Amino acid sequence: MPIQKKLPPIDLSWTLFLDRDGVINVETGDYIYKKDEFEFNPGALDALRHLSELFGRMVVVTNQRGVGKGWMTLDDLLHIHEYMLDEIKASGGRIDAIFYNTSTEDDHPDRKPNPGMTKRAQDMFPEIDFNKSIVVGDKLADMQLARNIGAISVLIPSLHSKDLHEHIDVDFVFDSLFDFADHLRNN
Repeated sequence: MPIQKKLPPIDLSWTLFLDRDGVINVETGDYIYKKDEFEFNPGALDALRHLSELFGRMVVVTNQRGVGKGWMTLDDLLHIHEYMLDEIKASGGRIDAIFYNTSTEDDHPDRKPNPGMTKRAQDMFPEIDFNKSIVVGDKLADMQLARNIGAISVLIPSLHSKDLHEHIDVDFVFDSLFDFADHLRNN
């Protein structure tokens, strides 16, 4: 059963932590190896534009084990992120930073649900208050990351979120990033 019933008022003192695959782009069930395979979820660019107006900081935190496994190169990942950032900026949105973890080890301090990437973001942007943060993701690790830092968790269902709707670590569920942004704008 979700813990919270209503999202608090959001202003520019809040931070939005976003997972990438399944939230910003289409989850394929496999890794995105090249930028040509990267496809924004329907409405994601509009959502990011609207969310940019609401949140003081917007940070992507993404596990990218495919690099650590040697299935893609770090350059491939960086090209994907460069393309994603260019498209988001061109549509009027923004991402302030991207943190990624390429380790294959589950206990790596930066690998979600461990809080390393969010702590690195807070080092870069000291104004980040985890108690005034929302983590949006499609996996249990994203929801647990939110718990680990004291943030609100928002689940965007994907191929990886079966049976998570009622999980104790899920505060809110929205069908898409667009629906989440639309809810914030209209409430």
